[in-house]
Amino acid sequence: MSIYQKNNDVLSTVNRGNPAESGVCTLCRADCRGKCETWMSSMKGRKLLYPRDFGTVTAGSSNINHVGVCYNNLRIQGYNYGAFGVSDGLTNNADDCIFPNVNIETEFGKTMKTRSRVPFMTGALGSTFIAQKYWESFAIGAALVGFPIVIGENVIGVDKNSIIENGKIVKSPELERRIDTYLKYYDGYGAIIVQMNVEDTRNGVAEYVIKKYGDKVILELKWGQGAKDIGGEIQVTSLEYAIFLKNRGYIVDPDPTKPEVQEAFTSGAIKSFARHSRLGYTNLNNYHEVKDEFMKSVDYLRGLGYKRITLKTGSYGMEALAMSIKFATEAKLDLLTIDGSGGGTGMSPWNMMESWGVPSIFLHSKAYEYAKILSDKGYDVVDMAFAGGLAREDHIFKALALGAPFTKLVCMGRALMIPGFLGANIEGALYPEMRSKLNGNWDALPKNLTEEFGTTPEEIFAGYYDVKNKVGADEMNNIPLGAIGVWTLSDKLTAGLQQLMAGARKFRVSEISRGDLFSANRETEKETGIKFMTEVNDELAKCILNEE
Repeated sequence: MSIYQKNNDVLSTVNRGNPAESGVCTLCRADCRGKCETWMSSMKGRKLLYPRDFGTVTAGSSNINHVGVCYNNLRIQGYNYGAFGVSDGLTNNADDCIFPNVNIETEFGKTMKTRSRVPFMTGALGSTFIAQKYWESFAIGAALVGFPIVIGENVIGVDKNSIIENGKIVKSPELERRIDTYLKYYDGYGAIIVQMNVEDTRNGVAEYVIKKYGDKVILELKWGQGAKDIGGEIQVTSLEYAIFLKNRGYIVDPDPTKPEVQEAFTSGAIKSFARHSRLGYTNLNNYHEVKDEFMKSVDYLRGLGYKRITLKTGSYGMEALAMSIKFATEAKLDLLTIDGSGGGTGMSPWNMMESWGVPSIFLHSKAYEYAKILSDKGYDVVDMAFAGGLAREDHIFKALALGAPFTKLVCMGRALMIPGFLGANIEGALYPEMRSKLNGNWDALPKNLTEEFGTTPEEIFAGYYDVKNKVGADEMNNIPLGAIGVWTLSDKLTAGLQQLMAGARKFRVSEISRGDLFSANRETEKETGIKFMTEVNDELAKCILNEE
């Protein structure tokens, strides 16, 4: 596999820990002081697309060791003529065909389209305390940029202030806070998606959300994710809270109600408890039974009034992948997110995350193959999003191209969380009296940050004035710096994607195709169906040479 560099001298970035293929450290800390590519991009924005120290350096690529099958071993095809998908009002004139004019808006859905200004979305941000602490940054940033954000599973169940009567939710301050925060800045682009698992279904989350928010919210059914093959989990350090979760019906490990466990906790031998969710479909024996149950659940949700329903599946294997695509297509769902192994999460068992499931590029390649089978049979295939260890603008292009024309979005987890952490740390350091509320982790701005960026938000964030222009000077007082970080990172991803698309002569997302990629080695060619680089257009090249 192509190894991502820990130190990148060209961009002046450094990973604190071991970098994954995404360029994000395998263990990403909320209190990190920098400075990986995503961390730096949250302040520098599109400036980080280019080598540092212009005027005193030259720079050349170090990415020449293409070993194994991974996204980094797909390369992007460039062309020296033509322009496809030029926006209305523009021409194929060279003055119009410039990368800032590349249209990266996308949409997904069947009867009711959902628009997004950029072709990416967040992963599910559920009951983990990270999601709770930094939600304002994540949600406001997503709403301002205009991309979908997902509220993950179990938010109601772990909320001490939620009220459940007769087994059904009647009040959930935390879920309402999350939805309302996003909707306050929503301007018609993006979406707020609420995910449901077994416990959420039992607690009546779907009924609660539709009654309060109607079609403002998309509901997502969950089969799994790329980091684990069991239900979601969190860690809690309070015995009282662990017992509360146990009484609410969750699996809590070790069992906090056992006297011996309580003694071990009191003595300090046990310091935390893991709260787990349940597996779905445990009473079913074959895919026919799964289909019947799935279709019934979709029909029930539509009967409640949901106009938009999506499905999230993990990296189980080929049978489950085929079921997800076929069932979602027949049920006319609005989006299917396919999450391959290699992504990250809040608290998956580590060796499970390391060793289970199908890695992203293999799963995504088969997803295209299976979708193509259905399309060739005349099906209107469900729109798809690819997820699993994707973080950079080249990842976005490659994932969209690998699954084209079925992929409409790329789902990114940790990468879109990093600017939220960073902004809260900066804001907490600048305003110590607000540090606790903001969940900031720094007592002061790090020296490396002040020397390179400055000491005020206006100096630190390249996107500060863009956000100010959008919301107005008075409203800036209500915008967390983490949201400005999300905007700034998104601007870098946007500009980088526009440049890659312009080089491929594709001026609209819908024009991106598998022909815009080639494989850097034979293994990748075999697994993805993307031709090896010297064979792409080789016949056309020989025609040119042989033409008299």
